[in-house]
Amino acid sequence: MLIFERRIENRIKERLGKGRAILIFGPRQVGKTTLAKKLLLPHGEAGGYFNCELTTVRKHFLLGQPEALLELIGKKKTVVFDEAQTIENIGAILKAFLDTYPDIQVIATGSSSFDLANKINEPLTGRAFEFVLLPLALDEIARTVPVTEQLLLELLRLGSYPAIVGEPDATVREDLLRNIATNYLYKDIFIFESLRRPKLVEDLLVALAQQVGSTVSLNELAETLGATRTTVQKYLTLLEQAYVIFRLPSFSRNPRNELKKAFKIFFYDTGIRNAVLDRIAPVAGRGDKGALLENFVVLERMKHGMRETFPPKLAFWRTRKGEEIDLIEEHGEALSAYEYKWKDENVSFRTFLRKYPNAHAQVVTFQALVQR
Repeated sequence: MLIFERRIENRIKERLGKGRAILIFGPRQVGKTTLAKKLLLPHGEAGGYFNCELTTVRKHFLLGQPEALLELIGKKKTVVFDEAQTIENIGAILKAFLDTYPDIQVIATGSSSFDLANKINEPLTGRAFEFVLLPLALDEIARTVPVTEQLLLELLRLGSYPAIVGEPDATVREDLLRNIATNYLYKDIFIFESLRRPKLVEDLLVALAQQVGSTVSLNELAETLGATRTTVQKYLTLLEQAYVIFRLPSFSRNPRNELKKAFKIFFYDTGIRNAVLDRIAPVAGRGDKGALLENFVVLERMKHGMRETFPPKLAFWRTRKGEEIDLIEEHGEALSAYEYKWKDENVSFRTFLRKYPNAHAQVVTFQALVQR
């Protein structure tokens, strides 16, 4: 199986030993454990890995008793607490531990932002560096294998989870995707939120997967699903916090002519989107290939931006007359506009550039991704 070097690895290494915890968020199965263990390698015997889902490990995490955690760690100076979101009061426990033993470097991973972030961020304000690890970015893949047209089509079809991209057998890749979608996709939501209507979450995801690239109406979703608008909003937030979907808001500096409160939904992995719909046939002949390409490239721009200290704001642009641009990147006062097309074709940015004459505008095609 292929091993991929992750771009955030060096950024994390630069922040080790700075007296702050390292928090690595991200979906399950994207390689957080692999990355964390790799960060431990240079530390040899002074490094330790602890899986917080194990009872033998969990019993040492006691509120107000940092010495209990030291008993687990022993003389190790760099430690990984994997799946730390499973520990109740983890933020307060880690804060007390860092305050008591500041010379020990803590790396905590979590497969859900809603639990790990809520329990960690507030107690550890100013005491931690945060990173998000997502499925592989195209340039991370390209450092190990050449990006061909066939590979890119497979990425659109089956997604970019490391185990899937690194598996040479197409049938096994499909099995791996189904396994992730079935056994890991909802795990944190169902465990931590004790949802009374899990089927509603699945039905909501199907509805969202069918609308990738289109603006989403909460009222229409609520009516379709037979739920209240408040319930739909709550489940959308949970799915975002579990790194299944993300919202792309509308860009507007002129509320009279531009949509301001609209949003689109995209998936953190195109393979997961296809698995939700049970639609993993080859992409080339499909009617939704344009939506898949848009999801993929918006996600690529997000992954690229997340490597920066101050990531650009991402949005789409649409006027009340229906003129639209797929993606706007806002970096301070600088604007970049992107349209994503399967084939090279003329795209007019005239209306947008008339409003924002200093913006950079570019059409990105499927073939351009292969040739990058």
